[in-house]
Amino acid sequence: MIKDIFNKKKQVWAQPNKSIVNTKVPDSMWIKCTGCKKAVYRKKIEDNLMVCPHCSYHMRLSAAERIRIIVDAGTFERFDFEDVVCSDPLNFPGYKEKLEQYSNTTGLRDAVVCGTGKICGHKAVICVMDSNFLMGSMGYVVGECITRSVEYATENSLPIIIFTASGGARMQEGIISLMQMAKISGALAKHNESGLLYLTVITDPTTGGVTASFAMLGDIIMAERGALIGFAGKRVIEQTIKQKLPPNFQSAEFMASHGFVDLVCERDKMKNLIGRILTIHGGGKHE
Repeated sequence: MIKDIFNKKKQVWAQPNKSIVNTKVPDSMWIKCTGCKKAVYRKKIEDNLMVCPHCSYHMRLSAAERIRIIVDAGTFERFDFEDVVCSDPLNFPGYKEKLEQYSNTTGLRDAVVCGTGKICGHKAVICVMDSNFLMGSMGYVVGECITRSVEYATENSLPIIIFTASGGARMQEGIISLMQMAKISGALAKHNESGLLYLTVITDPTTGGVTASFAMLGDIIMAERGALIGFAGKRVIEQTIKQKLPPNFQSAEFMASHGFVDLVCERDKMKNLIGRILTIHGGGKHE
């Protein structure tokens, strides 16, 4: 019997199917959450408006995604500002090539999409900045498109809603980029004098010259949950004042608690909230 044990035939185990073992799951099927660092199935997070189901982290949206979520289906009509072209005033090395590159990858002419649309049946002028285009930086094209949109809203007695997302003024255009701060603010002042509503919706991230100008001029300033809002970076401020800042410094929640933002809103509740604001202020009535 003992002899039989040593003479026992070697067992043959089922071999794994190599075609299954070697099959790779496409990277595009999963998204790593920036908040909790967990891998999330792309379809699940897309169905949740690009909000992490584990930690509720609000991922950044493109202008097209934002419009699809907020604006009533089939009502958005984009402004065609074909004559607004960047002149590259400083002849900045590689700038035109970079603009072409981002235009090809995003399908945008620059970092903002402007037009008219309805939100919960109320017509408004809507500008949506896109951080995918050169980090949403503001140069001449962005400034001019937003200014013309504000002027259109004033002329047609419409409320204007601007969704901000920007790294600030575009350094490749120097002083021209900084001039856009005053130009947009001036147009908004005339819009305000006409008794019309300007609603700012601050999304992640909104910094630099955009924060220092039109992002903080809204009659009502709304921020999306977790959005980074500030002028200079946290580390720059700490090095300047020689003090340690709170962990949530420059978050939407921190800004709201200190009076810089009127309210913080979850993404899935934003459309209805904007619709209620438009109803209360009587702007862009149903047509």
